[in-house]
This record gives sequence, C-alpha cells and structure tokens, in this order.
Amino acid sequence: MTLPPTPCLVLDRDALDRNIARMAAFAKVRGLRLRPHAKTHKSRAIAARQAKAGAVGICCATLWEAEQLAGAAPSILLTSPVAGAASAARIAALLRRQVALSVVVDHPAFLAALDGQLPADAPLGIVIDIDPGMGRSGVAAPQDAVALARAVSARPDLRYDGIQFYCGSEQHIPTLAARKDAIAARNLRLAETIAALAAAGLPPPVVTGGGTGTHGIDADAGLLTELQPGSYIFMDQDYGACELGGAGPFETALQVHATVVSANHAGWVTIDAGIKALATDSGQPLVTSGISAGSAYRFTGDEFGRLDLPADAPQPMVGSRIVLTASHCDPTVNLHDIYHLTGAALTEASWPIDARGHGDRVSPG
Repeated sequence: MTLPPTPCLVLDRDALDRNIARMAAFAKVRGLRLRPHAKTHKSRAIAARQAKAGAVGICCATLWEAEQLAGAAPSILLTSPVAGAASAARIAALLRRQVALSVVVDHPAFLAALDGQLPADAPLGIVIDIDPGMGRSGVAAPQDAVALARAVSARPDLRYDGIQFYCGSEQHIPTLAARKDAIAARNLRLAETIAALAAAGLPPPVVTGGGTGTHGIDADAGLLTELQPGSYIFMDQDYGACELGGAGPFETALQVHATVVSANHAGWVTIDAGIKALATDSGQPLVTSGISAGSAYRFTGDEFGRLDLPADAPQPMVGSRIVLTASHCDPTVNLHDIYHLTGAALTEASWPIDARGHGDRVSPG
C-alpha cells in the first residue's frame, strides 16, 4: 500500500464492517429499528454498508447531508429542525427526487413554511422533536407535542411519523451507572409525552433517538423504538473513555496519520496535524503509534501539533509517520475530503467524504 500524504484520515474497512455488524445484530435481537446517524461519516459508501447490514435508513443532521446522501440508504430522517421558505423548497426538491424523507419539527412556523411547497403525491414525514431538558431544540412540554401532532395529522401533504428524543449531553458520561441514572431522569419527560400523545389519540408510530453512549440503556428502558447511534462505527478518544455496555466494545476503525516535520528540540517534535486536521472541541487526540508510548499531543497552530516525549525517550526522525486517534470523530471527519482505506481484499483505495461542509457553494435541488 502506498501511504497517502499527511495529514489524512485512514479507515480500517474491516474494523468498520465489524462495528456495523455488531450494532445491527444488537438492534435486531432487541427488536429495535436501527437508523444510524450519518453526521459521523458523511459517506454514501458507509451509508450503503449500514443499510446492507439491516439499517432501515440513516439520520442526517443537515439538509446538505440529506441532499448528498439521498439514495444511499432506504430512507432519511433529518434530525435537526430547519426554518424558512428556502429550506422548505430544498425539502420539496428531495421529495420530487422520490427520496423517502422525514424531518423533525418543533414549531408550527415551519409547517406554515411548507404551505404550497410539497408535491401532492409525496407526503412529507414529520417527526415531533422533544426537548429532553437540554434547552437546545424540541418542544418544551407534552401539550406542545400534542398540538403539533394534531396540526400535522390535519394536513394531507404531511405524515405524522412519531417523535424524536435525543439526550446529547448524556452520551459521554464516563461510567455506565451514572449514564443510566441520567437517562432515567430524562426519560420521565419522554414517558409523559408518549402518554399525552396516546391520550389525544396520536400515539407516536416511531420513537427515535439515542446514540452510541446510551444505545444499550435506551434498549433496556423500552421507550425508544428506533436507535440513532453514529460514532460506534469509528470510535474516538471521547467514547473510548466511556464504559459503553450494550453492543460494545467497538473497535477503533478511524485514525489520523501525521508526519514529524521538525525535531530540533530535546523532548518534543512537531507534526503536520493541527486544528485544520483534528477537531479541538473534545480535547487533545490520543497518540496511538509511531512514537514512544506515553507521548502526548498538544495543538500548536492551524497546521501543526506538538508531541511531548516521555523522559529519556528516543527522538523520532523527521519524516516519521505518527498515528493519532481523534478526540471527536464527527467534526474531525468534516475537516477532510477522503477516507484512505486499509483492510483485506480491498477493491478501492479510498472513499470520498461526500457530505462534508455545509453546501453553501451549490444551489438547492
């Protein structure tokens, strides 16, 4: 294998496939629909592999992701609320492409934006987004969910598909017991909302949510009917520090390769992977191989990172290749264009990261 230029993403396709299979088997045994979140990988090739393994579809965080990944899996759920006539027009364009699409809504204003936009023969699936207490998005109270569900059900161009309940801040609580307690407290609101909808004659057809950190807890709680894990396919340092349970442990399939470009000081060297190659929101990446064990990374600029060596460790040569595990895989992926593949019996050297960025450079539809 010819090594790609650094900094770059290197994906172990075999480990990826084992992670995909492990989660798919877990969901099947537990009687849950699996809809993995494509915000992690942004890749048509990976979405297709997840669908082949049994996923009912994928989640997308943005309309741009949905536009780029349409057709790679049987259906798409847009998990972040959008607003305005321009977004409504892009959604309508996806429906005209015969994309099986559902979107989350947490305010009647977006229902109004859809007026006159949608094709008559392709109702848009609507999932009511429930705020689990994060204060980020979602309806604030069960009665608001009922009101929105009634408004959706009254329209022939819309289809009431259920509710979404995603506890993002709980996903990375390190210990399984503490995470379970936190989700149990959040689930009081979910159970109350499900009961209110049922009492109104609007029981949710699907209750979707969860993530890599809570998929096992969510399965045991018995309230969700569909799981949305994303990072399990790659794993990163943040999730690697968590006691996952459920279908875990998962393998680290994705790594960032870098090169030593300067070695002029005793005790540390500089590599060519800085904040343009590695996300910074979850701390420092983990130094995996290519240098003495115990070496520690720190960000030193757009293009550079510093590796501090343990006492008396040998100085690596300029040109040495270093392997890192990202602290947060999702935004790290968004900094790159290509997955460089390793594994047995490869027929492709790389996969494009089809949906990276935000899509402001193209016209909708």
